[in-house]
Amino acid sequence: MPHAISHPPALEGRTLLDELNHRIKNELASVINLVSFQAVRTDNADAKEELSNIVDLLYQHVEVHNILTMPDRDALVDAGDQLRKLGLAMWRSKLDRMNIHLLLSIDTLPLASERCWLLALAVYELMTNSVRHACLDGRDGEIKIKLMLVGSWVNCRVTDNGSGSARIKPGRGLRIVGDLAKSLGGRMVRTFGPTSTSFVLDFPLTQRELHANRAVVARRPRTGRRSKAMPSLPSAPIVSERATPHTVRPQL
Repeated sequence: MPHAISHPPALEGRTLLDELNHRIKNELASVINLVSFQAVRTDNADAKEELSNIVDLLYQHVEVHNILTMPDRDALVDAGDQLRKLGLAMWRSKLDRMNIHLLLSIDTLPLASERCWLLALAVYELMTNSVRHACLDGRDGEIKIKLMLVGSWVNCRVTDNGSGSARIKPGRGLRIVGDLAKSLGGRMVRTFGPTSTSFVLDFPLTQRELHANRAVVARRPRTGRRSKAMPSLPSAPIVSERATPHTVRPQL
């Protein structure tokens, strides 16, 4: 009789994600070390400068990856602060080099760490989608991220100034965003116009998050509280080349 083949137990999703993150960081570190080594070896000043620029760019991508790493503890974190960090990291690693401005209108909004991570993944995919598919017709690009609380629901909007078409079939990235929205108990809606494309992600707060957000609102000065009307976006990019602080290289 043939021997029965025993199969190892399936790895849990957390373990698989940890392995994937660890592998990506190791591969990025290897590429950074290789390019850095070549920059040190070359005697050509122009080549040395270009290789150094590549190293800096790779460090910025490492920073984006670190921000999107799955949290290892259950805690309440400020989703607004997380999206600011993500936006800045993506501007440094990608948007600035493509002459795409970034505007942020973001509230302080406590979420459970894993749900905040899911939101950040969704925003990353929507920003990447804007970079890849927005039709700008020669104009400078612009991406706006708005995060606010509407009653007991989170409202997150990512808008670009590129024209789109409702007939375009959603790709894998948008399907991922739809799945992330469902995992948060919400939905993703997209709208198209001649000069803009907008994606709106709505999902409800948990009871724990609702209590935390009520405490945040209660601590705000009365004159500083937002009205129920939708806030307007800043007239100038929050992130710009002249305003960018010194880059701190992330730990690999």
